[in-house]
Amino acid sequence: MTTTHASRLLAWYDRHRRTLPWRAPAGRRADPYVVWLSEIMLQQTTVATVGDYFRRFIERWPTVEALAEAPLDEVLSAWAGLGYYARARNLHACARAVAESGGRFPKDESGLLALPGIGAYTAAAIRAIAFDEPASAVDGNVERVIARLFAIETPLPDAKTEIKTRAAKLVPPERAGDYAQAMMDLGATVCTPRNPRCVICPLMTACKARKQGIAEELPRRAPKAAKPTRRGLAFVLARKDGAILLRKRPPKGLLGGMDEVPSSPWREGKLSPEKALAEAPVPARWQILDGLVRHTFTHFHLELTVARATATTGRLATLAPGTSWCTVDRMTERALPTVMRKVIAHAVRS
Repeated sequence: MTTTHASRLLAWYDRHRRTLPWRAPAGRRADPYVVWLSEIMLQQTTVATVGDYFRRFIERWPTVEALAEAPLDEVLSAWAGLGYYARARNLHACARAVAESGGRFPKDESGLLALPGIGAYTAAAIRAIAFDEPASAVDGNVERVIARLFAIETPLPDAKTEIKTRAAKLVPPERAGDYAQAMMDLGATVCTPRNPRCVICPLMTACKARKQGIAEELPRRAPKAAKPTRRGLAFVLARKDGAILLRKRPPKGLLGGMDEVPSSPWREGKLSPEKALAEAPVPARWQILDGLVRHTFTHFHLELTVARATATTGRLATLAPGTSWCTVDRMTERALPTVMRKVIAHAVRS
């Protein structure tokens, strides 16, 4: 793509740029805090999903210092439902690191990469959009645009190196931030995965895949390995006032630091609910409910059978450390991941 093509893309962007809650008005430089927060939220999450979460975060924590001062549990609770919860823990750690060093995000790549949760893509996006540095930010949308523009037929992920190399050479010396957002918008609204709108694309004349008639086939992807299925028994223990027993997960690992309904270990293979009852948080008259709660994580599918019981006063003293009761009206304040909200909803409906 020549300088002329970059100019065409920027001219298209000036007319058709998306209005997004985190995007600065035309002609204004974006706040690095806003760029960083939105980019972390957008990792493996759609723009439509992120919008409301972003607004709530900005209203509650308008600066990186405010976010750094917030308790981690509050941040995890506000993040609940966005998934990939390591992002929230790293978000809080990064905010604290930036606040401790004066409240300013570094503009150089090495300084950004040294911060928790910031990888090569996020660092490039911050440098380009917040500081107008000529950095190449390659997300999924940009990968698709580049693969089609150069007719790169090597399947992903093997094609990533070539795509990044090609993309880096296209970044113009001026308006790097607008260019980065223009590429993202082009992939999201014109160069779409299905039925790309090639006839209105500002890069149509340069696109090799369009000329070869293979635009919709790219980027190709290597076959994914089948995900295993893990199974477990979730225990929904309720008091007579409706409060439900929750426990805190370990700070690191899957769903680290989040709240959960106690459950047996999640293992592959057939589940015997009767045997799994040995993992119950307290002795009780457990009723195994019909149906399953299904959820998919990055590396595995999960199927949970749900057992329900009512706590009796004499057994409440046997609760394990790290567990606590939560009434229904306070449930939204807890850091409950989506899978646990499904479990509780299943127990209430059944």
